[in-house]
Amino acid sequence: MQDISSRMDAVCRRFEELSMRLNQPDTAADPALFRKLMREYHDTEPVVEAYRDWQTALDHLAQAKALLEESGTLDPDFKQMIQQEISEKSQDVAKLENNLKILLLPKDVNDGKNVIMEIRGGAGGEEAALFAHSLLRMYTMYAQNRGWTLEVLNLNETELGGVKEAIVSVDGAGAYNRLKYESGVHRVQRVPETETQGRIHTSTATVAVMPQAEEVDFALDMKDLRIDTFRSSGAGGQHINKTSSAIRVTHIPTGTVVECQNERSQFQNKDKALEILRSRLLAQKQKEQQDAINAQRQGQVGTGDRSEKIRTYNFPQDRCTDHRIGLTVHNLEKIMDGNLDEVIDALATREQTEKLQKLGG
Repeated sequence: MQDISSRMDAVCRRFEELSMRLNQPDTAADPALFRKLMREYHDTEPVVEAYRDWQTALDHLAQAKALLEESGTLDPDFKQMIQQEISEKSQDVAKLENNLKILLLPKDVNDGKNVIMEIRGGAGGEEAALFAHSLLRMYTMYAQNRGWTLEVLNLNETELGGVKEAIVSVDGAGAYNRLKYESGVHRVQRVPETETQGRIHTSTATVAVMPQAEEVDFALDMKDLRIDTFRSSGAGGQHINKTSSAIRVTHIPTGTVVECQNERSQFQNKDKALEILRSRLLAQKQKEQQDAINAQRQGQVGTGDRSEKIRTYNFPQDRCTDHRIGLTVHNLEKIMDGNLDEVIDALATREQTEKLQKLGG
């Protein structure tokens, strides 16, 4: 309890400092600084409110205990009533304290960022590409459900409507905080539409979720880039095939290549390609830093092999199983329509529990 109070003293002081700085003219004159401080203010506010609720509950508990001590020879029924109140207020204090401990857990520095998500067909040929399309639809609907903005930055489709590769941006409060759990290999077990014998096929698609990098997060040196233009390819023979509006950006030091061809304008494609490249390089840099600290985590995606799965979507059994936490939910149609909160909530809760255990909470 003393540890929480001492930690919260510093948090409350910082909250008051942020409140004052946000009201100063020099802060308002610097949009980047204002956004940064406002983001920290909004992150800190629920912690301060939770601390105040916990302090209020502690005061009410102390008052009830003092009343019991003063009751002396009062009516036994009255004493019992006070004891019941103490029991209830003790539960309130414990619940609020646990909530406060969760809010004080170390946060992922990227949790407040928007997202660049890459979805690719893995093992399974055309069926894998069709499944990747299903995942793109699922995340599009999930973004709509949460009021986020999802924009397709680049899309490479197959002739049958599958997705070889889709790169999207997702903008909205808590986007990375929620979607980071989706990184990895997703496995599907179903009868493909092209299967005449009714046999169940197993295929995979890979999902990579990266925090969207702003220029202040990762500055690109244009001398390190080779930018090529080419004519877009894809099904349908759209107008974009007629001009060299597609952009290929190569980051020479790392060999990272990004292509973007969805927009009519060469300049728009270039901007989106640089956005994707910046996010990939930031994610790579952060992964290298994390691996240097401890090498306990493997890469997000792996090879796309069927055995490297984080989640299985089994259509014949109408179930979705997340293998990281052993959670199985049914009504697969609902999941594929973007109702992912039950699964993501469970993953977030498990992560919080593990952090609390490590901290001795």
